[in-house]
This record gives sequence, C-alpha cells and structure tokens, in this order.
Amino acid sequence: MPNYDTKPKRRLFEVLKSQGLQMNQRLEFLTDGGDTVRELPRDLSPESEHWLDWFHITMRLTVMGQTTKGLAAEEALASEPGNDAEKRPDGAEPEKPLERLKWHLWHGNVYRALQITEDLKSDLESQDEGSERAKKLLKVVREFHHYIESNRSSIPNYGDRYRHGETIATSFVESTVNQVISKRMVKKQQMRWTERGAHLLLQVRTRVLNEDLRGTFHRWYQGMKADPSQVEDAAA
Repeated sequence: MPNYDTKPKRRLFEVLKSQGLQMNQRLEFLTDGGDTVRELPRDLSPESEHWLDWFHITMRLTVMGQTTKGLAAEEALASEPGNDAEKRPDGAEPEKPLERLKWHLWHGNVYRALQITEDLKSDLESQDEGSERAKKLLKVVREFHHYIESNRSSIPNYGDRYRHGETIATSFVESTVNQVISKRMVKKQQMRWTERGAHLLLQVRTRVLNEDLRGTFHRWYQGMKADPSQVEDAAA
C-alpha cells in the first residue's frame, strides 16, 4: 500500500536483492507508464529496461472506442478498436483512425500514432459547438496523446516481441489486483479494508503465494513445530 508503506521503493529493491539481483544484471520492467513509476526501474537497476504494458494501451484505446460510439456525426471515429487489427494477413494499414492508431502502436511506430492523435484532436477542436460526448472524446484523445508522448521511449515493437515469445503485457496481474484489492479499496463496496489492514493482509498473502509463510513464523518463533509433511516423512 503506497499510502501506508513509507519506503515502497526500498521494499521492492530488497525483494529483488533477495532473489539474487546483481547491479550489472539486465532487467525488464513492464508498467502502466504512470508518472510515479516511469523512473522507478532506472532507480532500482542501472541495467534495467522499461516497457509500456500493452494491456494499459489497449484499455485506453477501448475507452476511446466506446466514447466514439455515440457520435453519429463522427462516423469515421465511431468504431471500437479491432481486437485483431494487428493480425491482418496483408500487413496493410487499417482504414479507421482508431484501428490505425492501434495498428501503429502494435508495430512500435510511435511517430505515426502521435500524428493520428493530432489529427483526431484537430478534427474535434474544429467543431464550433461540439456535443458533450464530443468534448469528452476530445479530452480522452488529449490525455492519450500525452500518455503516448510521455512514454514514447518505452514503446517497443509489440508484434515482434510477441512473435519471439517475449512478454508484452501483465493483464493477469491487473486481474488479480482488481479481484483481491480494488473491489474492497476502490469500488466502494460495503466491506472496505483500512489501508493498514490491507497492507498487512497483502504481506500475509504474498508469503502464502511464495510458500514461505511457515518459514517466516518459524524465524519469529523458534519453538514452532516443523512442517507437518516433514514430520510425516520422518515418521515414515
């Protein structure tokens, strides 16, 4: 919990160090590209590489696509980004703006992606009295342009990485965070955890997943009995 843990960067560094991290070791970090984490990989390891998580790009593209659906006057924009745009067999650039935007980002062409967002902004800004939905879309496009511009050095050729079996997204992590944390801490459910309670619970949960909870208790309490499975093996 970043608002509760006063030294989250130190905690992450200690975890990496416990796994045998060497200062000259090459590391890859995939993040959401936010301002608070953009410089974190470089601080943790001088040999690290930072890539923008493809999952977060597609989430923002989906929001843009959903926003365009209600704009009858903007037919060229009113289509959700195609889920298989990057799989076009002919390698041709898609016709619709949002599909082109996703296609160029998938292939790491940040220059063309920024050109497309600039064109979208210009089209929306040229409307003298746009609808509220059009104003909302303009706001989303501006934010996406800034997002890509700020992370342009961290956008690789996702298609090439995918074809070579390299990681491009951490959607499974986002899904776990949403199920375990966000429903209680963000989405205003009836039973919400305090920040301290969530922080302590996450420490227990990670130790359970890492299978070192018993070892932690044994270190705290030297008289603690051994693992029951070890007792059974010894008895056998």
